Amino acid sequence: MQLYSTNNPALRTNLREAIFQGLPVDNGLFMPVEIPVMPAEFSTHLKHLTFQEIALGIAKTFIGEEIPDLELERIITGAITFPAPVIHLDDLTGILELFYGPTLAFKDFGARFMAQVMAYFNMGETQSLTILVATSGDTGGAVAAGFLKTPGIRVVILYPSGQVSPIQEKQLTSLGHNISAIEVHGTFDECQSMVKQAFLDKELRQLFRLSSANSINISRLIPQVMYYWEGYKQVAYNNKPIVFSVPSGNFGNLTAGLIARKMGLPVHHFIAATNANDTVPAYLSSGIFTPRPSIRTISNAMDVGNPSNFARMLHLCGSTWNMMQKHISGFAFDDIQTREAMQYVYSTHNYVFDPHGAVGYLAWKKYQETIRNHDAFGIVLETAHPAKFREEVETILDTEISMPSTLARLQAAEKIDVPMQPLYTCFRNWLLENLQ
Repeated sequence: MQLYSTNNPALRTNLREAIFQGLPVDNGLFMPVEIPVMPAEFSTHLKHLTFQEIALGIAKTFIGEEIPDLELERIITGAITFPAPVIHLDDLTGILELFYGPTLAFKDFGARFMAQVMAYFNMGETQSLTILVATSGDTGGAVAAGFLKTPGIRVVILYPSGQVSPIQEKQLTSLGHNISAIEVHGTFDECQSMVKQAFLDKELRQLFRLSSANSINISRLIPQVMYYWEGYKQVAYNNKPIVFSVPSGNFGNLTAGLIARKMGLPVHHFIAATNANDTVPAYLSSGIFTPRPSIRTISNAMDVGNPSNFARMLHLCGSTWNMMQKHISGFAFDDIQTREAMQYVYSTHNYVFDPHGAVGYLAWKKYQETIRNHDAFGIVLETAHPAKFREEVETILDTEISMPSTLARLQAAEKIDVPMQPLYTCFRNWLLENLQ
């Protein structure tokens, strides 16, 4: 599998090197030179395949011979151990629940797959590998759980102070061992900028083996492609056009959906659902991409003002505004609308959305009104368990949310992290002092 940089198509490498580099040296993003199309028989027999069989088929087609079939099967068997069911809310709306992994968020799919792929490629290396991660919420916890106690790999997580939920914070600060958490007194965008600067720091790269577990790393996107096929499988029987509404922050999730479409998944349309951080919906409306500082909202994992994966979206959609509009509609909603949607769905359908899923639901309903496509079936991605935002959800719905045992155990866990100002020099110095 050959990959190129979105900043320079002539800059190419293989999957192993792309995963370990995280970012190309020119600050682009790695993209496959060719996205393989699934065989016709795969789609024909999709309804008869288990989720693991779907995942393995996609992984084999995508990765090719870089990982032997037996090793790839072992990786899939170890990573995809939980379901992704579609719950029907009404005749035209399904909810793809992606929160059955160990940290109760969709990031578990990418983190567990990435951890096992990196561990495979890292065998035989004498120098340890350091994973640098910026998180606006769920990524940090999923990566921490996925890489915990993995031999030869250390994880350093940067997160914005006061801008993740208490449970999210415990998930990434309480594990210890090979996991370090840095509490940055700034925004997610500043955390992400610090990570990117580290990758572009030639002196640092010469001293340490660095990689990333954010969605800028191509290995995060491969397993996310898998659940789009799994979700489609569960509703394909109704023979309606399928529309995916994707709550979006850094846009790795929607990018994975676009890759799934390129691989042959018959998706009618995608919806980019955002909170007040509406950089991409604004682009889809105006044709002008204007990154801006992130705004804090109750759907904190989507508080991204300069989404990294936008470059990949352009490459997948033909690099022009009007081409992207053909495949994606964008809608943004504020916290008041999010709360109202959560209350409405709970009172009408007795279904509890987390704030991110509620934004996805709002976007799907707006799409139905705007496009007037009364025949399409919408699949809203519910990206995290509502208990991860228990305080907010209980206040909004005026009801008690049961706490899954995996989260309940964290409440008494000790928070261990390093406070830091949002300055690259501070981060660089910490790495030099702690990675020797």
